[in-house]
Amino acid sequence: MFRLIAALGLLAFVTPLATDMYLPAFPHLMDELHSGASGIQLTLTAFLLGMGLGQLILGPLSDRFGRRVPLLAGAAAMVAASAACATLSSLGTLIVLRFVQGFSGSAGVVIGRAVITDVTRGDRAAKLFGTLMTLTGIAPIIAPIIGGTLTESTGWRGIFWVLTGASALALLGATLFLPESLPSDRRHTGGPQATLRALRGVLADRAYLGYTLSFCLAFAMLFSYIAGSAFLFQKVLGLSVGHGSLAFATIGIVGTLASMTGTKLVGRFSPNGLLRTGLYVMLACTATLCTVALAGRLSLTLTMVLLCLVFIGMRLVTANAGALAMARVPHASGSGSAVLGTLQSALSAFAAPLVGLGGEHTAVPMFISMTLCAALALLSLLLTRGTTAAAATAGAQSEPARV
Repeated sequence: MFRLIAALGLLAFVTPLATDMYLPAFPHLMDELHSGASGIQLTLTAFLLGMGLGQLILGPLSDRFGRRVPLLAGAAAMVAASAACATLSSLGTLIVLRFVQGFSGSAGVVIGRAVITDVTRGDRAAKLFGTLMTLTGIAPIIAPIIGGTLTESTGWRGIFWVLTGASALALLGATLFLPESLPSDRRHTGGPQATLRALRGVLADRAYLGYTLSFCLAFAMLFSYIAGSAFLFQKVLGLSVGHGSLAFATIGIVGTLASMTGTKLVGRFSPNGLLRTGLYVMLACTATLCTVALAGRLSLTLTMVLLCLVFIGMRLVTANAGALAMARVPHASGSGSAVLGTLQSALSAFAAPLVGLGGEHTAVPMFISMTLCAALALLSLLLTRGTTAAAATAGAQSEPARV
């Protein structure tokens, strides 16, 4: 099990690297590629759209053909796309290649969630989701520091070469340590029609949709922050590239510690209770940030404290909402993971460019977007009313054989 989680963690680690490591270079990309803030943020949107489409396609494919082959193919394509990004010369090419990166990188994310559902259930699944979130939470800590250092030394192209190396390492880990977790007798057959039936069955589960929307909107809030973080720290709060990267990393450290703590709380408190607590914290803190920004009273200390609290809440939400959603569809975990991941990427892609509409010298659009996402995530739980008992029953089912 340790090697399995390590391999999945390494694959999932590449995705936040691909989003966070080049954030400190946004102002430099604007200058070199002759674009405004919203144009550069479209490269993040393209990545997220690729992630969404890739998960929608690769998740159901993994239900039909098994987990290992599509996962390895996606990891290999991620290596090639990352190398191509390092050699481009135009914004349009970067947008296209970022889409390819997102599509190929989605394999590790969507199939990784399905693998966890293949091998375990209930509280143990929530703990494994939390462990995976902790491992991937390390990336936002080190990515901006690496990105800031590379931006000032080798330029933004060096960032993509480092990402190429990280993707190659993830491919190697998956090749060596990731066995097939879906036996042939549990695979779906029947071609595209069977895949569509599986997707319809997943979407018909009201509680699954509620937990999934809560999970996805929490990530949309995260990407609102990610898309605007470089401008918040460098342009609004007046930090240097290095100090801005350090501030971003500090918030990532807090989020990772929250993931570790949240994993230990599973079993002592109900996943639904932890989920609701995280949502209340997210909404209260983002609303406060929005109010302070509108009043023109943002300070570095207040911003850092409230953002840290936001991401403590977010980590409680993502681990528990993801596990509760997947527990509803153990019979079609690949399709369930695909819907969850596609919606996550689509909502995040929609939110990311909105934060640049006010220009690079204001954080108000970013905090409005974050507050709206947190409020909608909380409202999404209305869909789960009257279904928590069923969810608990699903989670308590006997676990499948572990690999």
